[in-house]
Amino acid sequence: MRKILSTHPLHPRATAMLAGAGRLAIASALDPRTLTAEARDADIVIVRAPLPPELFQGAANLRAAIRHGAGLDMIPVEAATAAGVLVANVPAVNARSVAEHVMFVALALLRRFRVMDRDLRAKGWLAGREHANSTSELAAKTIGIVGLGAVGQAVGHIAAHGFDLNVVATTRSLRPAPERVGFLSIDALIEQSDIIVLCCPLTEETRGLISRERIARMKPGALLINVSRGPVVDDEALIEALREGRIGGAALDVFSTQPLPPNHPYFGFDNVIVTPHMAGITEESMMRMGVGAANETLLVLAGKLPVNLRNPEAVEHYRRRFPAGD
Repeated sequence: MRKILSTHPLHPRATAMLAGAGRLAIASALDPRTLTAEARDADIVIVRAPLPPELFQGAANLRAAIRHGAGLDMIPVEAATAAGVLVANVPAVNARSVAEHVMFVALALLRRFRVMDRDLRAKGWLAGREHANSTSELAAKTIGIVGLGAVGQAVGHIAAHGFDLNVVATTRSLRPAPERVGFLSIDALIEQSDIIVLCCPLTEETRGLISRERIARMKPGALLINVSRGPVVDDEALIEALREGRIGGAALDVFSTQPLPPNHPYFGFDNVIVTPHMAGITEESMMRMGVGAANETLLVLAGKLPVNLRNPEAVEHYRRRFPAGD
């Protein structure tokens, strides 16, 4: 019976879809040695945790690594391609969840929710209410979006049409700008934005994109929101700017080291919201990602290529490993 290994439990609807296709196994641990051992006899791996490159060397039956979500940085695509393993993902399905999270943390920072809630509980009604004097509205501010994929577009739409923000963006793509979104260079965006939202994928081009120099270009009261990947931001430079009060605050959902150590400096700032890489996780998005990954799994097990194939250069080798009808 074919084995489908998932690094994490799937939504019940996705589990039900796979019931007749093979034996669904959930990884017992997420360290490289365990994942490699448990994938050795797998036909499909569904991915929500980083896979080690060596996993692909000894998995003779492995047909595909399917990302439960959009970002491919958890899959060593070159190693998969070299082994003749297909790589697929489920793009765009958590964009609304991430975009709503962006607006939630932006509002929380502008309304000083963390300190208000803390002082209300510890010191009483008037102490909490006092913080209202230094809060601010979203409307009429400029939000700058770095990366205009599905998440960036969803953020822009909610920001412009829901909160009457001025929306600017920077992107590698030359696609026409969505309605009410203007394009700027990365440096102009950083200089002009009251709220900077990082929605870009992690690539060699974006690693360290928000550098010490660019953080220094931010407005004194500007907010930085990162829902992309941790290494896009120079942590040391951001911590320094926060300590010196040179920016308004930050909301960070992703980090260079995850889980974030409990003694990390980010936890010490009242104007920093830390969330545990959960911006894209809701009941609705988990259903959409799980069903999408299950659909791609069923296609591959039926001898077809996945809809969202991300390494077409692997197909020739894959076909040699699994001739049509095998």
